[in-house]
Amino acid sequence: MAIEDHQDIVKRITWDTETQTQVFAEALAGKLHTGAAGGNAIIQLHGDLGAGKTTFARHLLKALGVLGRVKSPTYAVVEPYTVAGATPGSTLAIWHFDFFRFNDPDEWEEAGFRDIFASSGLKLVEWPEKAGSHLPPADLDIHIEMLPSETRAVTCTARTDAGTALLP
Repeated sequence: MAIEDHQDIVKRITWDTETQTQVFAEALAGKLHTGAAGGNAIIQLHGDLGAGKTTFARHLLKALGVLGRVKSPTYAVVEPYTVAGATPGSTLAIWHFDFFRFNDPDEWEEAGFRDIFASSGLKLVEWPEKAGSHLPPADLDIHIEMLPSETRAVTCTARTDAGTALLP
């Protein structure tokens, strides 16, 4: 099914604690490992500074099996990881991007990210709007909004069948 044939599906949830963020990330990791897409997905994370994008990303990467410290890619722009895949002997490639420091969307093209996004694996993207139209469409958009009470209002939008399979 082409992406333009997919009807977006939206789910809204709240995270009152970091533990709820972690539980959501662990559930998503389980779906990435066992889903039909086999971990091939583009997940875009949206939200203001301090909303919890990197915290969520760290919990997701840990739940997928990333060992050691999970660094924010704010300065490096991308942090690559490889973890055990869903089937014995297989691996899952993961790229965690943070485009916050982009001043021009053309920096995405100049950095050579087209090849990474064309390859299999999980692409987890913070600040996707900074890459403009260069970035391929997301399978799943996650918008995180920090409310005054420290609660996070989270809107998940599945844009493809793969994204629908990842919804909570």
